[in-house]
Amino acid sequence: MCFNWALVVLFAGSLSLYGEERGMSANDKRIVREACGAGRWFPDGKAALQKMVSGFIDQAELGEIKGQIVGAISPHAGYVYSGPIAGYVFKAIKEQSQKGNAPDTVVILGFSHRGNFPGVALMDGDAIATPLGEAALDREAAQILTTNRNAIRFDYAPHHGEHSAENQIPFVQVALPKAKLVVALMGDHNPQSINQLVSGLADLAKRKKILVVASSDMLHDPDYDLVTRTDKATLKIVEAMDDKKLLQEWSYDRQIFCGMAPVAVTMRFAAGAECKKGTVLHYENNGDKHPESRGQWVVGYGAVVFLAP
Repeated sequence: MCFNWALVVLFAGSLSLYGEERGMSANDKRIVREACGAGRWFPDGKAALQKMVSGFIDQAELGEIKGQIVGAISPHAGYVYSGPIAGYVFKAIKEQSQKGNAPDTVVILGFSHRGNFPGVALMDGDAIATPLGEAALDREAAQILTTNRNAIRFDYAPHHGEHSAENQIPFVQVALPKAKLVVALMGDHNPQSINQLVSGLADLAKRKKILVVASSDMLHDPDYDLVTRTDKATLKIVEAMDDKKLLQEWSYDRQIFCGMAPVAVTMRFAAGAECKKGTVLHYENNGDKHPESRGQWVVGYGAVVFLAP
C-alpha cells in the first residue's frame, strides 16, 4: 500500500489524538467514533478547520457540470497539500445539493495504509465526530451493504488511526451538512470484495439517494516529471471509464491510485448508474506548488466526478 507519512502536517496547538470513542455513561448506548487525524492531517480547532475547508471549496473554479453526481474521486493527504484539489470535488457536490440534488447518504470508500485485510470493513456506531461536530452514521444503509455479502462486515479495528476515509469527512460536513455517512475501508483487491461492494451499492441506490466517494491519491515518486506524466495518462483512462485497464495498469510497485479498489468500485457503480465518462475537474501534485519536494517525494492529486443522466 502507498504511504503518505511524508505529507503528515503538524499544526500548531494541541496535537493530542482523538480517542477511539467518547466516554459514555453506563446507560448511554450511543457509540460516537472520533476522528484521529485532527491536529495531524487537518486542524484540530473548529474555527480553523471550518475556515480551511470552506476556503478550499470557495476558491475552486468550476465550469458547467451537467448531470447528477453519483460518484467522485477525492485525494486524502494533509490538507495543505491535497485540500485545494478536494475542494473542486466538494464545490461541485455542494452546488448540486443547493439546486435540490443533495444525497441522503454519502458512502466514503478508503483503504488501509497499514496493511491488507480480507474484504470490506464498515465503521460501526451512531456517529463520527470531527472538530466540526458529529456526522451521523447511516446504520440502515450499512446493513443493506452487508446483507448476504460475506466480504462486507462491520469492523471498527481497521479504521482506528486510518486517515484515508476519515480525511473526506470534514469536507462532507461542510458541503453536505445534513447527509449521513457510511465509512468503509477496503482491505484487498479481491474481485469478490469489489463485486460484492458494487452490488451492495446498487441495491442501496434503489432505497436511498447516495453519493460514493473514493478516497485516493495518485502516483507517489520522487520524479516530478514521471508523476505528472503518469497521472495525466491515468486520468485519461478514468475519463474513458475503463476500470479494467486501470486494474491492469496498477500494481503494488506502480500504484497509479493508492486507493485502487475504492476507485474501481466507484467507477463500476457509476457505470451502472449510466455514467458514460469521468469528468476531471482538476489535477495537481505537490511538486507544482511546492517545488522543493521535487526529487524527494511527489504525490499526485486528482479531482474527478462521475455524472449520471
